[in-house]
Amino acid sequence: MVVDSQTPSYLFNTGRGFQSQNFLGCHWHSNQTADFRVWAPHALAVAVVGDFNHWQPTALRELGTTGIWQGQLSKIFPGQLYKFRVTAPDGQSQLKIDPFARQFEAKPGDAAVVCPPSRMHWHDSLWLARRKRTHLERRPLNIYEVHLGSWRRHPDGSYYTYTELTASLIPYVKRLGYTHIELMPVMEHLLDRSWGYQQFGYFAPTSRFGDRDAFLHFVDACHQANLGVFVDWVPGHFIRNYDALYQYDGTPTFEYADRGRADNHRWGAWNFDLGKAQVQSFLISSALFWLEECHLDGLRVDAVSNLLYINYDAGQEHRLNQYGDDRNVEGIAFLKKLNGVVAARHPDVAMIAEESSAYPQVTGALQDGGLGFDFKWNMGWMHDTLNFFKLDPLYRADHFQLLTFAFVYMYDEHFILPFSHDEVVHGKRSLMHKMPGDRYNQFANLRTLLTYMLAFPGKKLNFMGAEWGQYLEWRDWSQLEWVDLDDHLNHAMQRFTAALNQLYHQQRPLWEQDQVDAGLRFTHTDDPQSVTMSFIRQAKRPHDFVVATFNFAPVEHRQYRIGVPYCGTYHLLLNTEAQAFGGTWTRLEQTFTATAQPYRGQPASLTCTLPAMGALLIAPTKVSRGSTHV
Repeated sequence: MVVDSQTPSYLFNTGRGFQSQNFLGCHWHSNQTADFRVWAPHALAVAVVGDFNHWQPTALRELGTTGIWQGQLSKIFPGQLYKFRVTAPDGQSQLKIDPFARQFEAKPGDAAVVCPPSRMHWHDSLWLARRKRTHLERRPLNIYEVHLGSWRRHPDGSYYTYTELTASLIPYVKRLGYTHIELMPVMEHLLDRSWGYQQFGYFAPTSRFGDRDAFLHFVDACHQANLGVFVDWVPGHFIRNYDALYQYDGTPTFEYADRGRADNHRWGAWNFDLGKAQVQSFLISSALFWLEECHLDGLRVDAVSNLLYINYDAGQEHRLNQYGDDRNVEGIAFLKKLNGVVAARHPDVAMIAEESSAYPQVTGALQDGGLGFDFKWNMGWMHDTLNFFKLDPLYRADHFQLLTFAFVYMYDEHFILPFSHDEVVHGKRSLMHKMPGDRYNQFANLRTLLTYMLAFPGKKLNFMGAEWGQYLEWRDWSQLEWVDLDDHLNHAMQRFTAALNQLYHQQRPLWEQDQVDAGLRFTHTDDPQSVTMSFIRQAKRPHDFVVATFNFAPVEHRQYRIGVPYCGTYHLLLNTEAQAFGGTWTRLEQTFTATAQPYRGQPASLTCTLPAMGALLIAPTKVSRGSTHV
């Protein structure tokens, strides 16, 4: 028998079925019939049960020796629920979800929903055309991270729908000046407290907020508002429930056969067997589904370290691979394959790694041995920076290396600087609550922190609520503390965030050369006792730069000298202590004159009053042509 190497079943079983959702699952036809197909290679029998047959099993037949079971049923209507009844090798039967379902019933149920083909008519062609012209590495990227279930809720505690979020979340994020929204996982999941990270619906937007098409309209509306959309995606592990993917055919099917490697103690989940060809087809099909059918602008791949190391999970016994180390050879190969497939098909989208180890070349090119991601979260910078800002200013001089150490490795990867949900939950306190001092000084510290993040090389991400300094840490079971905005300091903080984000978007030096040495020059970073810092962010044009100066102590510095590359006049872009932002300065120094007085390696310098616990951003207005660029 000659096997057609291009059949969907062959491609799926050989790890090359990258659109397997178009073959497997339930496919409804307008003549009220539906094809059902499911992969259960070791099952003795498979049947489909649902509303259409009164939940009495209708047997499917195996497609040759492919491990795929299929059948066509009549009198099937959209909206009907169904599951597969899988009989294991030991003769026991279990109702199982459809791994390729496009929609599930509302929790606490997990039956799949018969869906007709989407009739979505997209209106984002201009956005997609712009996306193709310039990669995000060379554009401003400022992300607002959102948990849809707790951004806003109705007074009775019910969720906002995708449609309601379209009307409220999108204009809010746009008004605040962010460039992208990043959604915590919206793939279908049962447990709210998992935040979406223990999934079972890898092709289905969660029904909590509406149906599949409502989610697509949300993405379309974001693009029409010039907002990109990322979604967290979890290829490392899946929900433990027995009626989901676990031991799907009665044997380890999606997870490792070795229970020690399959059991993920850290998250209470099961690890995918990433070396299995069918699992690779399943996961890469899922990734492409979200990028292609849902028009997403990228995926933030969760817990990449768990895919890179065999012993990453604290509960696992120490294991070694065939080469005598703890690298997860299958996981590394899968990530390279995933990123290679995505880059070949969609070079204009972003693959983002949430990776917490020092694994090299996470964003390195595949041809150079790298993993091929576009960006990596800079977890080291995040931890060190927050640890510094949490200190009483009295002790910051002794721990200045918490800020300066990141300068050593800031170009090792293409970084995103994240103040994410993980840093404002489980007793870690909100960003505002981490700041020392009384309420006024907490706001002053927070404004300086966000300005430091803005000026440091790398793209940006902030979790919802930080934009106005919410004091309570994040609670996934209730909405943000919007009542805070009745307070003038919180309202001023929100105004500051909008101004800061607008400035970031307008000033090319703050993002044009994020990944290269030429994008930053040190002018005053080696003087910890002053607890101040100054550096220059440089755009490609020599005269286009921003001077960023920070004071991390509550002591004002008059006649503070800053080295600059040119003589001439400079103007103020931002003073974090402006009264409009909640500070105390009612009159701001708007212009500065740089003279030919060399200072700290620069041929010219200017002086300013550096506010206590504050920051200044300054840009050239007119510089002398005869001065030397250093």
